[in-house]
Amino acid sequence: GKKEEQTPPSSHFRHAPPGLEPAAGLVTAQASRLLRSFRDLALPVVHVWTTVDRGRDQRMPHWRRMGKWQCEEGTDGHRPPAELQPLPGEAVVHKRFFGAFGTGELDRVLKTLEADTLLLAGVHLHACVRASALDAYERGYRVWIADDAVASDDPLHAAITRRYLQERAAEFNSVDHWLRELGVDGNREPAASGDAEPPPLPVAIIGNAHVHRTNLCRITRQSPARAGFALATVPVADAAAIGEATGSARRAARDWAHSDPAARVRLLDDWADRIDADAGLATEIARETGKPIRHARDEVAATAIQLRAIARRVCPDEQPGEDAPAWVRHRALGVIAVVTPWNNPTYIPAGKIGAALLHGNTVVWKPAAAASTVAVRLMRLLQEGGAPDGSVNLVLGDRSVAAGLMADPGVDAVTLTGSTEAGYAAQDICARRHVPLQAELGGNNAAIVWADADLAIAAERIAEGAFAMAGQRCTANRRVIVDERCRGEFLGLLAAAVARLGLGDSMDPGTQVGPLISRESRDRVAACVARARSRGLGITMPHGTSGVGDPCGIRGTEYFPTLVLADDPRDELVQEETFGPVLVVQRATNWAEAISRCNGVRQGLAAALFSGSPELQRCFLAEAHAGILKINRSTAGAAVDVPFGGWKASGIGPPEHGSSDREFHTRVQAIYR
Repeated sequence: GKKEEQTPPSSHFRHAPPGLEPAAGLVTAQASRLLRSFRDLALPVVHVWTTVDRGRDQRMPHWRRMGKWQCEEGTDGHRPPAELQPLPGEAVVHKRFFGAFGTGELDRVLKTLEADTLLLAGVHLHACVRASALDAYERGYRVWIADDAVASDDPLHAAITRRYLQERAAEFNSVDHWLRELGVDGNREPAASGDAEPPPLPVAIIGNAHVHRTNLCRITRQSPARAGFALATVPVADAAAIGEATGSARRAARDWAHSDPAARVRLLDDWADRIDADAGLATEIARETGKPIRHARDEVAATAIQLRAIARRVCPDEQPGEDAPAWVRHRALGVIAVVTPWNNPTYIPAGKIGAALLHGNTVVWKPAAAASTVAVRLMRLLQEGGAPDGSVNLVLGDRSVAAGLMADPGVDAVTLTGSTEAGYAAQDICARRHVPLQAELGGNNAAIVWADADLAIAAERIAEGAFAMAGQRCTANRRVIVDERCRGEFLGLLAAAVARLGLGDSMDPGTQVGPLISRESRDRVAACVARARSRGLGITMPHGTSGVGDPCGIRGTEYFPTLVLADDPRDELVQEETFGPVLVVQRATNWAEAISRCNGVRQGLAAALFSGSPELQRCFLAEAHAGILKINRSTAGAAVDVPFGGWKASGIGPPEHGSSDREFHTRVQAIYR
């Protein structure tokens, strides 16, 4: 039989360097799951540690030049966390440099085990994991890498490494995927009895043609609300389908770039009218993503309003005067790759596609797999409105399809909304191809509540901003920083406001907090809270004590809204965006501490202040490091007709919407005569 070797993370986890992505706790949890499963299956495990003996000074030469001591034997910086400690009988291989094979010891161990496939997890992906994977590949091993059980403190380098290895030497997949390969399937629900087979979706909509192929990989989408109920089978587009889609867009690009701007406006207005008239679109959103129907209806209405706002921003170039020595015009970029998430499956795509079309570009759209049926429906509405053949094309699949689309030579620019990791991958691809990138990458958003604020109103707005849609929106309130003078009173009001939020069935108009998108997401959030509890942080769940449950008799992916008291600004929950129903509460003894904590994360999408003081409001507006600032409002939500974009790690390139649309979707030419 096939033998597997799994390399858990080495000494870097306990005292992780700043900027480790994903965070040490997240990666340790995934590596620990993998390690436990290997032990349960009686598969061999090898631990590989970088080990430095201070007496013999075995540091790598560049560590000596830097005066850096790390991974010293016998120190906390050398020992892995308790959950990754080796058991008696498990091999521990010590190394000095990056690669695990450098001393020859690992070669001997693997020959004894008769291994032919190695499954790697650990840090750092761009250095030790990369070197070990390449050395294993050179020796003829099949190399698997647990994508969510590796981390790096150089995330752009890690994104480059991931692409480089995938193209040559290794297969990347999640821990869940590899456990399924090994026959462990704890996160998959059994099929519900009596349910019909999910409808097959086209692999692509190219021009006005639906493309179906039977020989492609497929993803079965499970319902967030009904355990074991399959919603759809999503095909994973291959390179041929991506090429057909970009070719279709390129053939249409010239005519569309030279089309009458009034015709583009009519197309967007008609699309908005059809979205408004589609009574089933909100239901489809709620069914597929678990978004409460009340919020799904709000999203559909906002999508139509947004398209009309985009259409009103048509701005033809001014004609030059006869005596002007030079003039400026804006030209369409060409073919734009649009990559969108599942959490706002109509609003975000329509905003990107509408702006691209208005400025004369054609589009290839890759939606998140978890919103595929909504995407097909939205495309149909656009086509019914008379979109020219090839002006907008759709390809379905997983993140490999997004990467393939962005790398396709037929694409002239990329606009993406996604995770920080997705942003780094897009930066790598677009930088190599010298094409523009616009990326919105989420936020770890804070609201400051000062003692002079109306605390009851602040509590209501922050509760809704943090937990509506189960916290699955980029502008959600993730943190609240409270003046210590009002902390006790505010916490009581906040807990009461959270308890009033309606939980349950997404189809119930009274529900404000629905399920998470998947069991994996729910389990990830639960694990984050469990680790916080193990660190001694205060946990409050106003709706219950377990967090996981079925508050309205629906067995799905619910997780109860959770408040976590975490004053340490370095804590994992403070620094990492959970993208779930978790709100971190921090105290501030003075304004300087409050604004420091507000700004003290790597993201910078939105920030808010609750205070009636004009002076504090001026200080906040001057000192907050975020692209969206709000006074006496939750961080959640944004207007349709003003720029939307984050600072720091929350954004790349120009913002979306408003006056920023033309900045990204066109390029400037200066013409002299």
